[in-house]
Amino acid sequence: MFDDPIVLETRKRREEYAASFGYDLGRIVADLQLRQGRDGRVVVDRTSVETSVETSAQLDAQETSAQSVLNSNFTPPAP
Repeated sequence: MFDDPIVLETRKRREEYAASFGYDLGRIVADLQLRQGRDGRVVVDRTSVETSVETSAQLDAQETSAQSVLNSNFTPPAP
């Protein structure tokens, strides 16, 4: 089977990214949530229909929560 160099590079980077968070899905999701929307694109929240002030407060709370997860003293389990 042919090994596509782009696919191999993507898999390598995915592995490095997951390893950087100790393969902890909660920390990975928290990081992704912090990153979303930072490039200027609009992030759509389809879970509720609230005023923009309430939504802004929720996003601030989510970012604070996600940041606390990332800053936690996580030690990955020994293999």
